[in-house]
Amino acid sequence: MDIRQSIDTSKMSLYQWGIVAIATFLNALDGYDVLAMAFTATSVTAEFGLSGSQLGWLLSTGLIGMAVGALAFGPMADRYGRRRLLLVALTVNALGLFLSATAGSAFHLGIWRVVTGLGIGGILATVTVITSEYSNKRYRGLAISIFTAGYGVGATLGGMGATQLIPEFGWRSVFLTGGLLTVVAVVLVAALLPESVDYLRTRQNDGARQQLASIARRLNLQGEVQLSAAPASAGVQKSSMAQLFSPRYRTTSLLLWGSFFLIMFGFYFANSWTPTLLVESGMTQEQGIVGGLMLTMGGTFGSLLYGALTTKWDAKKTLMTFTVLSSATLVLFIISTSMPLLAFSSGVVVGMLINGCIAGLYTVAPQSYAPAVRATGVGWGIGVGRVGAILAPILVGALLDAGWTPVSLYIGVAAVVVLAALALWKLRPYEEAAEPEVAVAPAASPGSND
Repeated sequence: MDIRQSIDTSKMSLYQWGIVAIATFLNALDGYDVLAMAFTATSVTAEFGLSGSQLGWLLSTGLIGMAVGALAFGPMADRYGRRRLLLVALTVNALGLFLSATAGSAFHLGIWRVVTGLGIGGILATVTVITSEYSNKRYRGLAISIFTAGYGVGATLGGMGATQLIPEFGWRSVFLTGGLLTVVAVVLVAALLPESVDYLRTRQNDGARQQLASIARRLNLQGEVQLSAAPASAGVQKSSMAQLFSPRYRTTSLLLWGSFFLIMFGFYFANSWTPTLLVESGMTQEQGIVGGLMLTMGGTFGSLLYGALTTKWDAKKTLMTFTVLSSATLVLFIISTSMPLLAFSSGVVVGMLINGCIAGLYTVAPQSYAPAVRATGVGWGIGVGRVGAILAPILVGALLDAGWTPVSLYIGVAAVVVLAALALWKLRPYEEAAEPEVAVAPAASPGSND
């Protein structure tokens, strides 16, 4: 049997759900890191005597690193192996966190935050692909959504942990704890996470065949395992980055990058500016904070809701629906501030929908590229999306200074988000042509699947 087809059509085994669990933990590290910097900001400002502008740049350095990391690690993962580059990215991430704990100035902390971001960008570019490839077709959207929901869990626990660690041990302990957690992640990945199946299929050598046979045994696949011969286009004669601009993928790449940019712009606008803009709209400061929390609260549930729906409906169409509804509820949210109960309720829905859109992007992106360029395509999508994340707070702040009202800002961002649905409508998934099969070493004796 073709191992790719077998994974797509077989029930998910406990081992496969274990891969999803590890991926979720890795994404939680991203959430922990972002909120850790936010919670340490006051202490860092006091120690280094930072102005508001200096603190703003310091908060942005991690996002800049993430964008560069996703763009750089994706192509390397397609060339040298996704598991191998994931381990490298985790090591870079841990190094950045440990060095952040030693920073003696804001300048040094900013450098180490960029290093930390480089690692996180590489983690997202590689683990998203591995999670997608080890999930069957029915539960792929759900698996990616569980993985995406890890961000909110990590952010919540990271924020709670920071409030306990900072008074007792100082702000540096938050980064030290993050580094130690990342070391745990390195051990888990090294011990339990396999190499990408589709990466190995593009290699077609004896070493890859042996690894695939071992993977088949761990997945409890039945019978003799066979491979489809790698398509001619899957080779590495042309760099994976160059292939994104080839006639085969140019339109796909532009549409996917546009979708990532627009949805990430809306996501970071909502998460960064909501408390402030609610106060600008007439709410109290406490109500503004509650409104921001409502978005965060809805986020984790929204990711899981998207995944649950994709077990019945097409992933791309579900994502388009979430995108349009996100746009509509952003407007409802801001025009209902005179009725706090309605505003807070719609805030939960906004959080659910916009986080569901992120889960949808992570689900659709790996399906848009052939195995040989998949990590590159996903990495560049995430990288371009992070550019939108960086620009959203800056541009919205400038528009607010220029006299835009909260209502006009939310309507403008809603229009930006709905454009993503148009891009997604034109996006087409990659379809691998049928290829002759090549036998691989037999798998282990049949075992039960869960």
